Amino acid sequence: MERRTLGTQGLEVSAEGLGCMGMSEFYGTADEAEAVATIHRALELGIDLLDTADMYGLGDNERLVGEAIADRRDDVVLATKFGIVRDRSDPAFRAVNGRPDYVHRACDASLRRLGVDHIDLYYQHRVDPDVPIEETVGAMAELVDAGKVRFLGLSEAGPETIRRAHAVHPISAVQSEYSLWSRDIEQEVRPALAELGIGLVAYSPLGRGFLTGRITSADELPPDDFRRRNPRFQGANLERNLELVRRVEAIAREKDCTPGQLALAWVLAQGADVVPIPGTKRRAYLEQNAQAAEIELSADDLGALEEAAPIGAAAGDRYPDMSGIGR
Repeated sequence: MERRTLGTQGLEVSAEGLGCMGMSEFYGTADEAEAVATIHRALELGIDLLDTADMYGLGDNERLVGEAIADRRDDVVLATKFGIVRDRSDPAFRAVNGRPDYVHRACDASLRRLGVDHIDLYYQHRVDPDVPIEETVGAMAELVDAGKVRFLGLSEAGPETIRRAHAVHPISAVQSEYSLWSRDIEQEVRPALAELGIGLVAYSPLGRGFLTGRITSADELPPDDFRRRNPRFQGANLERNLELVRRVEAIAREKDCTPGQLALAWVLAQGADVVPIPGTKRRAYLEQNAQAAEIELSADDLGALEEAAPIGAAAGDRYPDMSGIGR
């Protein structure tokens, strides 16, 4: 697996990472044994960037990842996030906390669940509108000074927030949704990252599985799958988005690969500073995703995909509530 560098501080990672969220929540029934096997297989394939967060499974995902890497910590670039607050007594509850004291408490709690003495890449999961970003990143910098964290990141932050954060302490990576059907960050966020020398970690590079072509109706998803409530999987939006996938499928047939592999290859082709983290909880899909790194796209291929999925081509918002995105 090719290696890429995120940011100017020298964080080296595999060109593809592994999103671990779905191993514990949001995408139907969990299978911890298969999830652990998937993490181990990722490491065998040279995929070493593992991405989790304290809110995934209310901490259960960090515990799972920690158990999976307990005897191979040195083989892993471990990324986790803080800032979205949940409550076990109310699964629907969400809040955002970026206060400095909370940053320290959240990090210590993640270290305990993960069973490690440091986190390689620590993100603020969502920007807290009530706390200046300088205060939050100042507390994150203190974690670096204490040896608890190696590199800092932000998730779903807007360009001015990124600039202000970077002025306090170097930001190595910004994690944002980025794929053939989510390209809005190209307009302002990507230029800011290029200006500051910050890497992009692209989550949901397969459009939450939609770009694989395996989903044609929300009714096909498990009852507890959060995509059933996602605007892009509903009604007229779904029909328009299926047209986009059909265009991608046609190009994939010409390239003799799956549409999902083509979608991943497109993200990988967007620059050496871009690292997609497709999420999966099964080894079979992991192996398919890893093969995308071997696909070479010509200028004609990229032009055809640009025509098939231009900015704004996807119908519907990325989340039912977009109020906290891009601050």
